[in-house]
Amino acid sequence: MLLHPGRGRSLLLRRRALTVTTALLAVAIGAGAYTLLTGAYELPASDALRVLVGGGSDLDRFIVLGQRLPRLVSAALIGAMLALSGALFQSLSRNPLGSPDIVGFTTGATTGGLLVILVSAASSTATIALGTTIGGFATAAVVVLAARRRGGVGENLVLAGVALSQTLSALNDYLLSRATIQQAEVARAWQYGSLNAITWAQVRPLAAAAVVLLPLAAWFGRPAAALELGDDAATSLGLGVGRVRAAMVGYGVVLAAVCVSVAGPIGFLALAAPQLAQRLARTAGLTLSVSAAMGTALLVVADLAAQRLLAPFQIPVGLLAAACGGVYLMWLLGLRAPAAPGRP
Repeated sequence: MLLHPGRGRSLLLRRRALTVTTALLAVAIGAGAYTLLTGAYELPASDALRVLVGGGSDLDRFIVLGQRLPRLVSAALIGAMLALSGALFQSLSRNPLGSPDIVGFTTGATTGGLLVILVSAASSTATIALGTTIGGFATAAVVVLAARRRGGVGENLVLAGVALSQTLSALNDYLLSRATIQQAEVARAWQYGSLNAITWAQVRPLAAAAVVLLPLAAWFGRPAAALELGDDAATSLGLGVGRVRAAMVGYGVVLAAVCVSVAGPIGFLALAAPQLAQRLARTAGLTLSVSAAMGTALLVVADLAAQRLLAPFQIPVGLLAAACGGVYLMWLLGLRAPAAPGRP
């Protein structure tokens, strides 16, 4: 479907991608509504709506606005941002394993966040975000340089990232072993990746970052598609390959670092969401809008499961995502049956 929103401009919308995006957002909205209305304290839909428009009892307002809504909003935003980060890195590396958690950027961001939590006596969302961003960029710089020394950023990016990720994981464990019991408890709870104790104080900066960062994803769609054709073809199309690649790395690292600073590392979502989106949309290239919708739906549903599977005990959603991600990774690496010819 080709639209012409303005003179000299056109916008190509794939009907199937649009349908899949709409369906995924419907799943996220349905799961989100179920999360708001049910639990240890159940609310009729009419009471929840009354709270959302400014009314309701104090208890209802506390449950909806103070407890459940910030968690739901953070799950939706973090899911979309992690999925976009994964889609960009998979496109950049031309490898389905090239997500920020596999190639070490998330682990590097975690190292930066741990240093802030363990060194600073009064760490805040802003200081942790600064630490995760610096950690993510430092890791990205080392991984990209190592990959370029081996002649490219495809499989070399993944190999260098996996190697550095293991080193950083050992460093993270060492940092925890040297911390006091109180510091280690705080850091370990954050390191699991959880939305259990999230509040508006953390959601507000996350939402501000999402307002700035999410629209920028549209700018990368066309250059990323050109890069997937190969460096020579992209250069022949007039693309500054080095400049675009550096911008994609920087953008993807910031997306992942912001998410890690708020909820801790939530593994495998950035790996799985773009791949599942691509298969559902049946496209060969980058699917940013579908990936973002898939990430939102996956994390909203995963957080609902994390709240209810062992209720009243709540599982950190990062642990649940890691457990599901391990199964998905085995399937991705070859345990699934070969696809029939002509099928995605």
